[in-house]
Amino acid sequence: MESTRILLTLTGAVAASASVSCSNDKNAAKEPQKPLNVVYIMCDDHSYQTISAYDRRFMETPNIDRLAAEGARFTNSFVANSLSGPSRACMLTGKHSHKNGFTNNEHGIFDGSQQTLPKLLRAGGYQTAMVGKWHLVSEPTGFDYWDILTGQGDYYNPVFIRNGETLVREGYSTDITTDVGLEWLDGRDKDKPFCLFLHYKAPHRSWMPDLQDLGAFDGVSFPLPETFYDDYATREAAALQEMSILADMNVIYDLKMADREGEIHTPENPSLEEYGRSLYRQDLEPGVLVPGRMNAAQQAAWDAYYDPIIGSFKEAKLLGKELYEWKYQRYMKDYCSVIRSVDRNIGRVYEYLAQNGLLDNTVVIYTSDQGFFMGEHGYFDKRYMYEESFRTPLLVRMPGQAKARDIDLFVQNIDYAPTILEMAGLPIPDDIQGDSFLPLLKGERPKGWRKSLYYHFYEYPAEHSVRRHYGVRTERYSLMHFYYDIDEWELFDLEKDPAQLHNLYGTPGTEKLTRKLKAELERLQKQYDDTIALQLPLRGPEE
Repeated sequence: MESTRILLTLTGAVAASASVSCSNDKNAAKEPQKPLNVVYIMCDDHSYQTISAYDRRFMETPNIDRLAAEGARFTNSFVANSLSGPSRACMLTGKHSHKNGFTNNEHGIFDGSQQTLPKLLRAGGYQTAMVGKWHLVSEPTGFDYWDILTGQGDYYNPVFIRNGETLVREGYSTDITTDVGLEWLDGRDKDKPFCLFLHYKAPHRSWMPDLQDLGAFDGVSFPLPETFYDDYATREAAALQEMSILADMNVIYDLKMADREGEIHTPENPSLEEYGRSLYRQDLEPGVLVPGRMNAAQQAAWDAYYDPIIGSFKEAKLLGKELYEWKYQRYMKDYCSVIRSVDRNIGRVYEYLAQNGLLDNTVVIYTSDQGFFMGEHGYFDKRYMYEESFRTPLLVRMPGQAKARDIDLFVQNIDYAPTILEMAGLPIPDDIQGDSFLPLLKGERPKGWRKSLYYHFYEYPAEHSVRRHYGVRTERYSLMHFYYDIDEWELFDLEKDPAQLHNLYGTPGTEKLTRKLKAELERLQKQYDDTIALQLPLRGPEE
């Protein structure tokens, strides 16, 4: 897509980056103005369904909503690969997974020597900082400062690595991440523009709320999704997974039903200590601050809340449908409670920017590394190209924007890097595959803007057992091909079947539509240089 790149010129930035080869259409100049700062905020697994700017069924998120009220809400925002590490790599590089080299979490190590957004920003005179969840295995590169959680990170008393130094910080992860980010803003060089990447662990599994949020949703009965009891008829690949709330959500590991007085036996939980309180109990090593485990005060508050729930659960001896729906309600209460802390901390960031006179020249971006299933199709987690997983929230507050705006054009996380570069007045390298959506933020609808999206998920065999697949999504239709150890196609009419229950692939009368969508899929694969179709049929390990 050859869209016009409208630059907010930064004095000296183009000269500092003159060595980067760029096409003329990506470097159209505008009047010089004060450089824009960027605060890029990303959560892990935050569903758009639990942001009240998108959906008011489950909870209120007033601070996140404020960004939408004073900025832009993207209503067709998607990822290129619905998985944490690969999604982050797409954001950092502006390229699809097969181009940036980080296709999956199981075997991926991000190549930090390649061209990335923070490196390009630094070359253009920006200060860059990465704080919070990194999850790319290799150490961060291209940042003036980095202070990251190890691996998935812990909710309580997490381990951080600060510019190579390992330390344990006592407290709750979401608060700590904000603290560290704001400390860096306080100490930065005030004469330079900045880009702060603030990445929260929350609300990643296993959804451990801040103590002050325990019980926040105890009086709420969450509505069951329309597709909660999906039987996956006509969709073999939808049934081939291990992310079912009923079958795969663990009542001890995920839902905290770890009993001090005796073991809870369920089919998936043969013993307490396999996933029990050893995951978070500090008293296993008295007097020692153990990373990821609670101190005495934290543990006492946690037990005071969960012990009665555990007792009631044991007494109820739930089975079948009752257990299934109980697990869903417990999951939603914990998940939404974790989001309360995220929203509170977004308020802290906003107030800091306001109190320090930064709102007038700072862009605030809020997003998630992908979508998440909140019980739709009976699932938790992500991975699939189905809408709840493929979509991601995206809210952008631009300085000087007079009123809220909805943007319905397709954007994808490969667009974040070129957008931020254009906001900074910096050149956009030719090999970046995304497109800057700054024109969209300015109220424009560029001629030739994309009408379809490409998706490719690679992580199988692996956790949750979702099969590898790629696909195309247009304004009305979604076509995906599951491959590796199966060969299945799924086609959905999103206008008539937004819940994606009825696979139309192979049904009489869809032949012309299928040919058209496959041609568009092939066009996108050529555009993005993904040669997977040439490699099929691929063989699984058993072959």
